[in-house]
Amino acid sequence: MNIGILSKRNTMMAGKLKECLENKGHTVSIYTLKNLIINYTLLKNDFCILKSKGLFFLYAGYFLEANNIPVIPKPQISFMQKNRIQSHFLMKRIGLLTPEIYLGTAETFRNQLDLNDFPFILKPIMGSGSKGVRIIRSYEDLKVENNAILYLENFIKGIHYNVYFIDNEICTLIKPPLSHEHVNMEKIETPDDIRNLIKKWKNYFTGDLLFGHLDIVREEASNKLYVVDPGSFPEFTNWKCKISPVDSICKLILEKYENLKKNKIINGL
Repeated sequence: MNIGILSKRNTMMAGKLKECLENKGHTVSIYTLKNLIINYTLLKNDFCILKSKGLFFLYAGYFLEANNIPVIPKPQISFMQKNRIQSHFLMKRIGLLTPEIYLGTAETFRNQLDLNDFPFILKPIMGSGSKGVRIIRSYEDLKVENNAILYLENFIKGIHYNVYFIDNEICTLIKPPLSHEHVNMEKIETPDDIRNLIKKWKNYFTGDLLFGHLDIVREEASNKLYVVDPGSFPEFTNWKCKISPVDSICKLILEKYENLKKNKIINGL
């Protein structure tokens, strides 16, 4: 098969997936910003893997789907996890706890936020992980030169978890607050309430969410779990469970494509 990988880079997870799939006899092309053109040349692929949630790669995913080329994970699922406003209301719809959010300009916040509400977490509206994330402890921290719309979340004080999942395997780690995926983390046994939360999250997508991660905080005061960030395709840098993440993800993606192809034939499409 011809398989495309839409990725910001051709190393790390994307490179490992390419090697794994090529070892299984497939022809694999990685499309980065240096060589990605959204046109008919993408249609040579039997299917594509959407590794990056960057908007240009999401656009390529939508283009492929419009031309009946399967994309795994689906672009819409990746977009819902890229856009923090969408992911916030999605998690509320599913019934997961997530911090309250505030949208407005810096001036609006200065006029209306109560000093007792601090601290907040400032995050880019489009993004995931820790990039561009910082803590806001006072009005002085809201230094923005224009009238850009800012996204603030309530700061949840407690234990921060990075929780990976690949199919039914869950790897739970304690992480430093506001840190990125690649810092050193301590693996723990997955508590039952985290396992149930992951199950609830996956079940909503009815088989389309093969792997991913959630950043979760266990609130100190209440012991409740708050989801503060979802991720559709992490690097799995801190994966510390028995199975190989690369081999398992390759297997799941190939099985998903075969099932999609089978259903397409059955439905006469």
